[in-house]
Amino acid sequence: MKLLEPLDVNGMRLPNRVIVPAMVTRLSGEDGYVNGDIIDRYARYAEGHVGLIVVEATAIHRSKSGPLLRLSEDAFVPGHRELVKRVHDASDSKVVPQIIHFMKIARSGWRQTIEMLDQADIDAIIADFGTAAARAREAGYDGVELHSAHAYTLSSFLSRHNKRRDAYTGKTLEGRLKMFGQVMTEVRRQVGHDWPVGVRFLAEEAIKDGYALPDSKRIALRMAQMGADYISLSVGGKFEDAVPKPGHPVYPYTGYSGDRCMPGAWYPDLPHAHLAAGIKQYINAKGYDVPVVSIGKINDPREAETLLREGKADLIGMARQLLADPDWPRKVAEGRPDEILHCIYCNVCKQLDENFKKVTCFLWPKNNLQAPADLAGTAHPTWPAAGAGLGADIIDGQIKLTWNRADGDGIIGYDVYRAEDGEPETDCIEAVKSAKYTDRLVLGGLTYRYYVRAFDAQGRASPPSNGITVEMPMPDFEPSLPDGAIEHA
Repeated sequence: MKLLEPLDVNGMRLPNRVIVPAMVTRLSGEDGYVNGDIIDRYARYAEGHVGLIVVEATAIHRSKSGPLLRLSEDAFVPGHRELVKRVHDASDSKVVPQIIHFMKIARSGWRQTIEMLDQADIDAIIADFGTAAARAREAGYDGVELHSAHAYTLSSFLSRHNKRRDAYTGKTLEGRLKMFGQVMTEVRRQVGHDWPVGVRFLAEEAIKDGYALPDSKRIALRMAQMGADYISLSVGGKFEDAVPKPGHPVYPYTGYSGDRCMPGAWYPDLPHAHLAAGIKQYINAKGYDVPVVSIGKINDPREAETLLREGKADLIGMARQLLADPDWPRKVAEGRPDEILHCIYCNVCKQLDENFKKVTCFLWPKNNLQAPADLAGTAHPTWPAAGAGLGADIIDGQIKLTWNRADGDGIIGYDVYRAEDGEPETDCIEAVKSAKYTDRLVLGGLTYRYYVRAFDAQGRASPPSNGITVEMPMPDFEPSLPDGAIEHA
């Protein structure tokens, strides 16, 4: 499989094409130091043989922002060095930190914008990026990633919403790119050209009057021209359409752009794949072979392989899926794809982040702070002797399913599968923790077939339950006439 082939990124040899993009964990303390829980989280990805592990956004400046890692002073280096050691001891996985600058926000709803920065502020930010990158190299990281996405400083300079009218003007693409170019130049001055420097930016802002693929292709080209060693893509996550919550700082993933950044279960699979494909095609045609990372609801190994085979991406990024099951790459390599614990895109992890709580996965056993260990070779869940007993009732335009609980102490949930109108392929439409599920997205006049599978904390599934077919009746569209009304022929 191309998915399992190594890739050299400026001397950093990735063992496979799977990346876990930066994902906030809320596991660090207010002091910004690496702690044991943080190390365990990233070592767990390495145990699962993730090719490239991108450590969550790590601040380059001294401003407080809750539980966020930092590389703003030399004192933070030893903790990062220990994290790197644990990752490297666990497997051949490579690890880089994502370094970030963000501006001030207040509980009142006020936030600092790039138009408020003077040249001294900008010069200080550029210098901080350089020294933070140098500290990352000192700590032993395999490279560094520049956070140029979402609601944060570098992304705001790149945005079409950039209102500056000086050398960093938002009226021209070159003006919007100037800050990134200066940061990249300073980072290279500090770390050299023999060490990987990647970048993450938005393929689409997903806000009114924001940029989309025509701009992002050219932004990516400039990044390639500046010597970026890989380009990781994201979408949305902006302040401009965030939903305010009184008494809380604005959270940039609450509006439509936040939906697009972390598309939920109601979005189709691979909603952003065309963006990575368009950017890769464009920069390749200009003579640059910088690896491009495709992201967004990719959790099926077959779909990931197809993207790589068809030249639509060079690397596959999965944040929520690898949170749910960090053993995804190892299970694929060992021929155990059926044992993958598939993310259901419920976005409980996103809700935990929004509420400043430690980020875990809904599919893990209750109270787990880390993904459970992979116990390959042990028994799979089974149904009781009486069988699964899957049954269904039609109530108020919904199909309510119930079944018997599976046997075993380690059962943590059930996948619900559905096929519509005789389709040969079934889709997993939901994962639930109790032995019942209500399907509200059914349509009268169609026939549905269901079965369920129990799964344990390692993603191992039971055999399918008995199947059940439900014919949904067409609703009655006759108007209800009030008493005494005359119905005309």
